Amino acid sequence: MAAEFGIRIMPLYVHFGNEVYRDGIDLKPDDFYPRLVANKTLPTTSTVAPVEFAQICDELSKETNEILAITISSKLSATYDVALQGRELKKDEKCRVEVLDSKLFSMALGLVVIGAARQAKEGASLDKVLESAKGLYSRIHVRMTFDTLEYVRKGGRIGAAEAFMGRMLDVKPILTLKDGMATPVVRRRTRAKAIEYLRKFAASFDNIAELAVAYTTTPEDAVGLVNDLDGVFPKERTYLSVIGPVLGTHLGPGALGIAVVEPER
Repeated sequence: MAAEFGIRIMPLYVHFGNEVYRDGIDLKPDDFYPRLVANKTLPTTSTVAPVEFAQICDELSKETNEILAITISSKLSATYDVALQGRELKKDEKCRVEVLDSKLFSMALGLVVIGAARQAKEGASLDKVLESAKGLYSRIHVRMTFDTLEYVRKGGRIGAAEAFMGRMLDVKPILTLKDGMATPVVRRRTRAKAIEYLRKFAASFDNIAELAVAYTTTPEDAVGLVNDLDGVFPKERTYLSVIGPVLGTHLGPGALGIAVVEPER
């Protein structure tokens, strides 16, 4: 899809000790998750350096004079700040670069990027694409369930109290994204009930423009959810994706999420 729409993906990094991998390039999900579970120490993640962002802008400026960079939530990663710094280092001063904090991640972010790329391909101006991308954020609704919040807690993406409560009650927590941060919504007693919550959440919308389902290690649950929602939104139009190593470090095995886009009013 990135190739089809002319999207340039900027991979972030996963560190296992002194070993550094580019997400999705040097390290694929199939190799990453078994290693994540086997490792006693949680790997770390990092964003690109400003000069790397500048280099990408310089490469793209040979083809275009307008670039829109849409980043993972600034509350979860330093990528947005890095992009702002990096655009000041680019060599081509005539190439305009705008940076948008999506306040999202995974395929929720992907839906914003795809929407922007479609408009760009149709010839919309950078200002129009940027305005539409900002508007799209308010129409995206995210819910995620986890087998455990330990990975989210260890990565500093949620408070220890919430993670501890989930462990004490032995329940499956449901989180959303609020102002770019992972925020608890409800808890369910079993994984089956948590997945049913995701199904009912999507089915509660009167109209859906786009739908995405993403998972870390349970493709069978993700495919089942897509199939169960076929009467709500066509499964052949649903985006189904595996969550990569950088996000997977913080979400952990068993994470399953859904993103619903409401139509423009």
